[in-house]
Amino acid sequence: MKTTSGNLASALKIEPGITAIIGSGGKSTLLKTLGLELMRAGGRVLLCTTTRMFPVAGVPWDGSSRRLDAAPWKPGASHALGCTCEACAGLVRGSICQTGVLDPQTGKFSSPAEPLDQLAQRFDYVLAEADGSKRLPLKAHAAWEPVIPSGTANIVWIVGASGFGKPINEAVHRPELFCERCGCELTDIATPERVAMVLNAEMQALKLSTARVMLNQVDTLSDPTMADRFEAALDRPVVASSLK
Repeated sequence: MKTTSGNLASALKIEPGITAIIGSGGKSTLLKTLGLELMRAGGRVLLCTTTRMFPVAGVPWDGSSRRLDAAPWKPGASHALGCTCEACAGLVRGSICQTGVLDPQTGKFSSPAEPLDQLAQRFDYVLAEADGSKRLPLKAHAAWEPVIPSGTANIVWIVGASGFGKPINEAVHRPELFCERCGCELTDIATPERVAMVLNAEMQALKLSTARVMLNQVDTLSDPTMADRFEAALDRPVVASSLK
């Protein structure tokens, strides 16, 4: 198993264009971490969602529901006077921003007003969170998800290792669907093998065999062999990480 604490773009083989991030156990953290990494390398980066998500802390936004027509924020010019956010404080190359329609009642973004394939013509990288997980480490997908944009170049499927060894009804978003796909009960344990079985079933059903799989939160495992068991059961390469 390949473990990385940096250089996520290389480990996940991220190419320019649209990247859809799906799964559970750190999508928003990966969205920000990968975006800032690509920015540091000089890329023009846009963060967004195809469903709903909370705004990414420390990343500039134009603060409205307008189409994103203005040039993205660039380092060296704080997006707000006196701002000390991570982006303004430490980055010196590239550009980054986020866009979407903000719901003032929930505080969440929905998808941008402009189609992502059009936005991708103005940015090197468009990173989109493409499903929800209710902040749980594991999930099963409903029939209407993930919402993968047309023209997507990369798909990253993230799995939260902190869910391994816990009861399915405590660790899994949509546990009933999870149990249907691996033939178990809600009170059974989410073993690495069961999680891999659900992923393999969904990859086949959704025709997402080219997705790169990332096992996050490996630092939470009381039994480190669970990571290797997951990769062996999945029977495909897995990138392991512990994003903060």
